[in-house]
Amino acid sequence: MTTQAFTQSLNDSAVPAVNIYLQAMWYDAKGNWQKAHSLVDSLHDETACWVHAYLHRKEGDLGNAGYWYRLVQKNIPAVSLQQEWEQIVNTLL
Repeated sequence: MTTQAFTQSLNDSAVPAVNIYLQAMWYDAKGNWQKAHSLVDSLHDETACWVHAYLHRKEGDLGNAGYWYRLVQKNIPAVSLQQEWEQIVNTLL
């Protein structure tokens, strides 16, 4: 799937056939933070931790976000949430 196809899928009512991390990013972009968080909350691999960090940053819980970013050896990004969303999606596609 391309980034353009993934972004266009946000107009659909059903999540596309993508991995769980991209599903979380899809739900986040659709405004369902809770569903996005529930998909990665119990996962602890590097990708899940990055998505988890982004979600807590978006939530505004920077302390919690910082914890998850540290697990993947990243700093809290200086870019917008939209730019980080795009970076994560582009990396995962």
